[in-house]
Amino acid sequence: MHVVSGAILDRWQGLDDEDIAARVLEGQTALFEVLMRRHNERIYRAARAILRDEDEAEDVMQQAYVNAYANLRQFDRRARFSTWLTRIAVNEALARVRRRGRYEALDENVLPAQETPMKTQRPSDPERQAFTKELGSLLEAAVDTLPDGNREVFVLRDIEGLSTTETAECLGVSDDVVKTRLSRARAALRRDLFERAGLAASTAFTFQRPRCDRVVAAVLARIG
Repeated sequence: MHVVSGAILDRWQGLDDEDIAARVLEGQTALFEVLMRRHNERIYRAARAILRDEDEAEDVMQQAYVNAYANLRQFDRRARFSTWLTRIAVNEALARVRRRGRYEALDENVLPAQETPMKTQRPSDPERQAFTKELGSLLEAAVDTLPDGNREVFVLRDIEGLSTTETAECLGVSDDVVKTRLSRARAALRRDLFERAGLAASTAFTFQRPRCDRVVAAVLARIG
């Protein structure tokens, strides 16, 4: 299989995953690169959420793609190609951590929790972008502390932006389990982030001496 050039990659951007997969099966095997490049970030995030190791996540990505390519004829379009591919990566990552006894399954007998959307704000200037980058590093460290099960749900739902149903399909659990795990993950992250930023929080919205002097002077001038 030869590498597809950038121009050729652009040429196929208008086709959906399922059509490209069909062309790969028909003999245009080089187009499998298009599928990999489209989904590298999602597959990395899914694997990284389970493994908590960047290098091993890349190994899992490679194996997942190899498995997907070898079993491409088994893709029956009952789910989206991206979901099918993510499921392969999730299974590969889970197999690895379970063989090493590094994964603790959560209790599935849980009641569904009410989901509330997390508000996001796009950076609007270099200073905010720098702050967002620092916050992103803080969030990554906090996500790594989440329990097995909660961690990958949070990554797929709130970082990758998958729907509840698609996340459930990728992980092989019910929609209610996804909702409950997401609620618990968000609550844990809020607690963790506040603890990690404890020193910074204590200095938030402080009223510095120059501002204090300015207000006092203005008031004294007005009351004469």
